[in-house]
This record gives sequence, C-alpha cells and structure tokens, in this order.
Amino acid sequence: MMTRESQSAAPAMDTMLDILANRYRRRVLVALLDHNPQDDDETQIPDDAAPDDEDPEELLLQMRHVHLPKLEEAGFIEWDQETNSVTKGPQFEEIRPLLELMANHGDELPDDWL
Repeated sequence: MMTRESQSAAPAMDTMLDILANRYRRRVLVALLDHNPQDDDETQIPDDAAPDDEDPEELLLQMRHVHLPKLEEAGFIEWDQETNSVTKGPQFEEIRPLLELMANHGDELPDDWL
C-alpha cells in the first residue's frame, strides 16, 4: 500500500501503465484531463464509463471497490465516496503526458482504448 510519503515521489512508469491498463480507469482520468476546475471543484464519474453491453450495477461495484481505490492509492485522484465525485490527485500531473498522448490520438487508437 502506498503511503502519503511515497506519493510525493513520482510514480514509476510500470505503475502508470498498470493504472492505464483498464479502460474504466483511463476514462475517469481522461475526464479529469478535460475538466475545467474553474467550472466547479469536482467531476462526477463519467456516464459513458460503461459500454452498452455491460451491467451498470456490476461496473459501479467494480468502480467503488477496485478502480477508484486504485486510482486514489496511486495519487492520481482524490475521491469523495459520499458524493461519488473525483478531483485530480497530487500525482495527476505525472500521468498527464500519457493521458494527453492518448486523448490527442484517440482517432488512431482501437475503439475500446478510450
């Protein structure tokens, strides 16, 4: 488990790639990438995080118990469990270049990458 002290060091590339290995985590991070913090302080989990062929209740369970905790533990998000909202975490800027690369080349990537 990562402590607050270890979050101050930049995450390793393996950690970032592990985080980005899941499409739901990618979608949450890309939503934060595009979010304008002047609009408000928080971003709701994207409605389009679940493809039409997946059970939304199952995805919600996975988000709450796997994906959001993993993103928070890595320091990429801060997650308010009561409002189910996320903000950029202290390590978000470390993963930003990879997110921007994917977002800027989304039309060249396979459909399920973003």
